[in-house]
Amino acid sequence: MHRIDLTYQLGGAETAPANIGNALMDLLFAVRQHGSISAAAKALGLSYRHVWGELKRWEQTLGRTLIVWDKGQPARLNEFGEKLLWAERQAQARLAPQINALRADLERAFAMAFDDAAHVVPLYASHDDALGALREHAVASAKLYLDIRYTGSVDAIRGLNEGRCVIAGFHTRQDPVPGSLTERIYKPLLKPGLHKIIGFAQRSQGLIVARGNPLALATLQDLRRPGVRYVNRALGTGTRVLFDELLEQAGLPASAIAGYARTEPSHAAVAHAVAAGSADAGLGIEPAAHDHHLDFVPLVHENYFLVCLKSTLDLPSTQALLAILRSSPWQAALSRMPGYAPAQSGQVLSMRRVLPWWSFPARKARG
Repeated sequence: MHRIDLTYQLGGAETAPANIGNALMDLLFAVRQHGSISAAAKALGLSYRHVWGELKRWEQTLGRTLIVWDKGQPARLNEFGEKLLWAERQAQARLAPQINALRADLERAFAMAFDDAAHVVPLYASHDDALGALREHAVASAKLYLDIRYTGSVDAIRGLNEGRCVIAGFHTRQDPVPGSLTERIYKPLLKPGLHKIIGFAQRSQGLIVARGNPLALATLQDLRRPGVRYVNRALGTGTRVLFDELLEQAGLPASAIAGYARTEPSHAAVAHAVAAGSADAGLGIEPAAHDHHLDFVPLVHENYFLVCLKSTLDLPSTQALLAILRSSPWQAALSRMPGYAPAQSGQVLSMRRVLPWWSFPARKARG
């Protein structure tokens, strides 16, 4: 089985081919069409030496001859060359609709790149359903394309600090506890004066449980009961940080939770595990429970924040995102999502007020 690599060319409309081109097939078709290497080379605008050398190179690569090289006779395709060209033309004919659709998608994507009114925001963020809704809303309303990569909150902020994205998304409890695990993890990554916090949403996190909550799970203590199977989120995710913090505050060791070591990559995956019956509970967001027809036991109210570097706050793309977040249509759409509400959406907030982890000496009054 030979590997197939696909490439494309970016150019004016007049240069776009009608199908996916291949240099070897172009050579074979030209030889068959024009009856000799010299005539094929002339038709392709290439030298005889180049075409002859390429055909020989391809024969060596494929381990088969392609041309009947009879001395004193015009070159022609041998049986394998004819079959190879036939197979390629057959595939092109069968795949024409898919090829045209792929080309149209690429052309639309590049058209956006050349549209001065469109913007792209690379965004790393903790998994969140509202961000997915925002991505669709932003494209439809303002030609703003959110290039979202879902990763853990910790990795998202690190990605921002390392220049791999322009905006990061993370979440914390609305009532941050001094000295909490959340503070110990996020505080070293965020620097007042360097970062700017942007309001996005409030949301609820709680236990995703089976329909009707047959085990009557209501608190973390209930997860210790014999036979209760928990499913966790991966290290580095904001939800894992939250769960570990709640365990710490409740005085519960991780070893007391059956299933603590089992992890899933998203809220939806946690809900699927519960719906499939392989777990009894997992910490997650309310929409994930609703989407899988499960019950939800709220435990914590959170603020979901976006954060950017101060130096990128005035970028046109960042300003376009802030305008969408402040808009009434977006905030109305967010309010319709289960467990969500706007929370100073699109406002640039004081880091010291929303994350009271830093204390600075008061400025002395001037005499």
